[in-house]
Amino acid sequence: MSFQYALYLVLDAIKCYILLIMKRTRSYTPLTTEAARLLGSEIELARREHRWTLDELADRIGVSPATMRRIEQGDPTVGLGVAFEAAAIAGVPLFGEDPARRRLESARTDDRLALLPKRVRRPRAFNDEF
Repeated sequence: MSFQYALYLVLDAIKCYILLIMKRTRSYTPLTTEAARLLGSEIELARREHRWTLDELADRIGVSPATMRRIEQGDPTVGLGVAFEAAAIAGVPLFGEDPARRRLESARTDDRLALLPKRVRRPRAFNDEF
């Protein structure tokens, strides 16, 4: 092995180690962790009612069994789309079961957003002392 290649391997290992150390940790509010756990429990319940193994549901969603386990445990770091896909495939209702009601709620939210300014600015501080 050449000296340059060995140096490259050492530098690459150091870079990986630094990235691992610098990985940002995030804290979540109790509401967020409770909601993630609830969704995970609902997905696990639906999976068991369908008599699917964790591996079978993971395969249907297209994720690893480890990711599926994290979803069911309520890990808030799992991607929102992946967790929602797991819920949809397992049959867990999201935002109500009735599609007409979801469309109505979506239209209502869109109408409210249309009334608000697209850009939000902080209010300016002003000095009213003359």
